[in-house]
Amino acid sequence: MSSSGVHVSHPSPDQPASQPSTPAPLGVQLYSVRDDSGPGQLEATLGRLAGMGFTHVEPYRILDDTERLGTATREAGLAAVAAHANVITAERDAYFAAARQLGLSTLIVPWAEPERLADRDGIETLAAAVSDAATQAADHGLTIGYHNHDFEFSQHVSGVPAYQILVEALDDRVVLEVDTHWASAGGADVFELLPRLGNRVHFLHVTNEPPDDDDPPVLGVDITGRMDEVVALGRKIGAMTVLEVVVHHGDSFEALARNAAFFLPQVRA
Repeated sequence: MSSSGVHVSHPSPDQPASQPSTPAPLGVQLYSVRDDSGPGQLEATLGRLAGMGFTHVEPYRILDDTERLGTATREAGLAAVAAHANVITAERDAYFAAARQLGLSTLIVPWAEPERLADRDGIETLAAAVSDAATQAADHGLTIGYHNHDFEFSQHVSGVPAYQILVEALDDRVVLEVDTHWASAGGADVFELLPRLGNRVHFLHVTNEPPDDDDPPVLGVDITGRMDEVVALGRKIGAMTVLEVVVHHGDSFEALARNAAFFLPQVRA
């Protein structure tokens, strides 16, 4: 049980102590440290993340100071293969250039307005925009992905979740980053969803933090306390585990260290 009385997952006592010579990756979305990444902070922050055992970072503002971000990431001994970037805007070409400069392979659409998924026409229009970005990205050696929130699952068209319609309409080259917290909150059964999507899922957003008191009720299968099962499913389909922790009050580094200690044995099981 957590201090708030909510059950959270804990590493198995049977987890082997030895680690593989090439550790399995564990990423962290840099939005988790958004308040500690300003001028004069980024280098120290990335160093702290590396010290916790993270191997990869997932940036989200790659146009702000691309060169500094790349240098700080390398100097911290971290890697970056994907970033959140809204490539369905007029900044597409700038994002492509930044991705090449940072050595990224994937740019992930982080958000779409819920109104764009309110009906089938809107969903198909969104899918076409993301798919077009994937076509353009391929010319630059890049892959495009899509990151979900809760509304893709809570919104339905003729009884079908908007997310299902979107995924079916997307070009097969578009990969998926499944945010397991949001998917569960919106109505998904993550334990059914991940095997069904299979190798289209390249990245898995996770957190082992208990729900906040003011969080809305979970509409799907609750994954609280079951993150070991979620990560195991991710391993089976070859998805990279990426931690995202949003701390509104308190020390984000404490939460990150706590989650790193939990997830590192899970990704390397």
